Amino acid sequence: MTVLRFGPAGNSESFYAQGYKHTDQAPAWLQAMGLNAMEYPAGRGVSLKEETALRIGKAARAHGVAFSIHAPYYVNFANPDPERYQRNSGYILDSARAVRFLGGDRVVVHVGSCAKLDPKEALANVLDGLRRVRQDLTGAGFGDIHLCPETMGRDSQIGDLDDILRICEQDETFVPTIDFAHLHARSRGGLRITEDFDAILNRVIEVLGEERARSFHAHFCRIEYNQSGEKRHRTFADTQFGPDFALLAPLLADEKWTPRIICESAGTQAEDACVMRDMVGEARKI
Repeated sequence: MTVLRFGPAGNSESFYAQGYKHTDQAPAWLQAMGLNAMEYPAGRGVSLKEETALRIGKAARAHGVAFSIHAPYYVNFANPDPERYQRNSGYILDSARAVRFLGGDRVVVHVGSCAKLDPKEALANVLDGLRRVRQDLTGAGFGDIHLCPETMGRDSQIGDLDDILRICEQDETFVPTIDFAHLHARSRGGLRITEDFDAILNRVIEVLGEERARSFHAHFCRIEYNQSGEKRHRTFADTQFGPDFALLAPLLADEKWTPRIICESAGTQAEDACVMRDMVGEARKI
């Protein structure tokens, strides 16, 4: 059964402050907090050893925690260079292998940056690159792993909402990662009222259909931005920054929605994931 899931990206500062040292201890810790998801951060490269990943995966199954992994930030499918494509494919295959060991099935990916390319040309390159890497995954025995292209926080990056939905249209195994903080930064504070969030959810349904839309992947935190877009992640305590999850929670209270929501707050990601879970729970009581 598909359920609404909440969890952190990586381990909170409190995890280590309480004396824990290894991520294979995290699933039990998260379950005790009432959380049921976690995203393994591999943005700076997939260095996770098989033995360690299998140990984490065993703990995740025992404690009901669903894992995803964030692929390396070095991926850029907008660059058409063949050698660059091979490196991109390697990063994705390494991520898929690791997330399978973790017992998960989702690889979150930043698809690319425009650099000096026209945005339409860059997006066309991304579409072609992701089509090819999907074939690489299937050929390597990872056909069950979902690629989750992510909305991005800067204008120079491929990843506004329509970009990501266009990418997901081309392959039914792709799952959109809606990073609400990134969309807020990209729009220079555009997520201000519940209707702003409702428009995003409705757009996902419009393009992908309700069945695919209902189990989207998500990132959430408060975020600082400037004239270029995203600057840095903040915590829920930093209330001078948006977006505010209280505006989204009532929409997710409709039980048709079963996304996996990963909190990317800076250091308090598990605690803030609990806040989100509780907000949705309270909204469902109304």
